Amino acid sequence: MRLVIARCSVDYIGRLTAHLPMATRLLLVKADGSVSIHADDRAYKPLNWMTPPCALKDELTDGSGTWTVTNKAGEQLVITIEAVEHDHAHELGVDPGLQKDGVEAELQRLLALHVETFGAGWSLVRREYPTAIGPVDLLCRDAAGTTVAVEIKRRGEIDGVEQLSRYLELLNRDPLLAPVKGVFAAQEIKPQAKVLAQDRGIDCVTVDYAVLKGTDDPSQRLF
Repeated sequence: MRLVIARCSVDYIGRLTAHLPMATRLLLVKADGSVSIHADDRAYKPLNWMTPPCALKDELTDGSGTWTVTNKAGEQLVITIEAVEHDHAHELGVDPGLQKDGVEAELQRLLALHVETFGAGWSLVRREYPTAIGPVDLLCRDAAGTTVAVEIKRRGEIDGVEQLSRYLELLNRDPLLAPVKGVFAAQEIKPQAKVLAQDRGIDCVTVDYAVLKGTDDPSQRLF
């Protein structure tokens, strides 16, 4: 990534024309080739930008000159630079991406650690138990020793119930596992999904992520 603070003007030439008069701005060039021009008066949105794929022609000499950024459609950003105050490039490397709290993988991990959420005496057989059409999130046994397949979603909808129904049909063909019951677990379960689950003989469990994670104690709530 290249960060340039410069006194510059910017002209956009394309389907429309736009002009930014001379002022001190931040020019941001990312590794993907995108170029954006930022002011100091907004959180994140640039004043103007060119998304990749595009080409940057740098014609600076002694801190002044032009950048011409051209995209595949022939549109251009012409950045006329009067003076450069700062010019720094740094390799950031591959970003691992945003890790969202409460996503299905994290819910699965926490529920595997706390299978007693579903009832006293429950035990975990395996996470990601394989079937011919994909893995069941959790395979457990309840206090009576009955096999239970648990499907976990962040938001429980009809398609999740249908998915669990297909798993149950396959699992119940295995004499070593049958009979297999189903539990549909989610932070929020839609009313239609609850109705379908009840019709299929599947139990629904609403999961409190904060309690599972240990950041909330229901006994300390006022209401």
